[in-house]
Amino acid sequence: MLRCIQLAKNGLGTTYPNPLVGSVIVRNDRIIGEGWHYKAGLPHAEVNAIKSVENKELLKEATIYVSLEPCSHFGKTPPCADLIIESGIKKVVVGSLDPNPKVAGRGIKKLMKAGCEVIVGALDGECDALNKRFFTFHQKKRPYIFLKWAETADGFISPKNETRNKKEPFLITNEFSRQLVHKMRAKEQAILVGTNTVLQDNPSLTVREWAGNNPVRIVIDRSLKLSQDFSVFDGTAKTIVFNEKETKTSGNLDFEKVNFSEEIPQQICQALFKREIQSVIIEGGAKTLQAFIDANLWDEAFVFNGSICFGEGIKAPNFKGVLFSEEKIKDDTLRKFKNQNT
Repeated sequence: MLRCIQLAKNGLGTTYPNPLVGSVIVRNDRIIGEGWHYKAGLPHAEVNAIKSVENKELLKEATIYVSLEPCSHFGKTPPCADLIIESGIKKVVVGSLDPNPKVAGRGIKKLMKAGCEVIVGALDGECDALNKRFFTFHQKKRPYIFLKWAETADGFISPKNETRNKKEPFLITNEFSRQLVHKMRAKEQAILVGTNTVLQDNPSLTVREWAGNNPVRIVIDRSLKLSQDFSVFDGTAKTIVFNEKETKTSGNLDFEKVNFSEEIPQQICQALFKREIQSVIIEGGAKTLQAFIDANLWDEAFVFNGSICFGEGIKAPNFKGVLFSEEKIKDDTLRKFKNQNT
């Protein structure tokens, strides 16, 4: 099962809206086939694993391991449970049960009804963690939310007197930390900022220093005061603008109206759920980050601590999280926190 998890991680960033899944086929304590799900619309992990077995007759004496319950319904591809049954495999070891209502135990029932021995719960904790985005999306009806910001050694995320019309970011961290941020963007479906971040930094919010897909860009612009010459409106990636004035679509740009007299984070989460967005990075600024923290709508926080000091400026967000990882990135430090209350 550990090998299944290892294989599944190869699909991080490319399988949305599908989950990460890995599969291994074993006969006489020897791996004879393996595979993972590459991309939505392409064959699932079990299909790739079965296809990789050269002598299909061996399948009748083999056990298939899969990190997530095999699907039982027709989507863009046929049911994996059916293929397992047709292949003659008699023993199936499953990590997690699929929370998707279209599956939710039906795959297990179909296999057992066909006479397969099914073992459920092998390394289920690790398998659940593998698909934390997918599970949060289906169980909590919202995306998995990462908070991300960079702060100085004395706790500021922006200098006090930064000139807003320069349209360029004030760099707190080094180039290696920034590359890691681009790697993170390539893994997640969306990235969100507020109006002031666009005004101050003119970010593109794309993947430039790492290989991968650009995330969907999300901007909170209440009164639509941002001009179209900012980089987030350049059309290189899908962009959603939450505002209080209008709902319309123009090319790669969606404007969606929300009620700013009510809780904004909750409305955004509902809208992203409807769009089948399973993960989002909240990049700032301080007001936007604090709004999601105060609403308790976050799962992990990535805090990059630089070595410079401002002395004064805009303070970093105030939050309580459980530190679970700390690493040095040259002269920077990256600390990762979990929200124990979600």
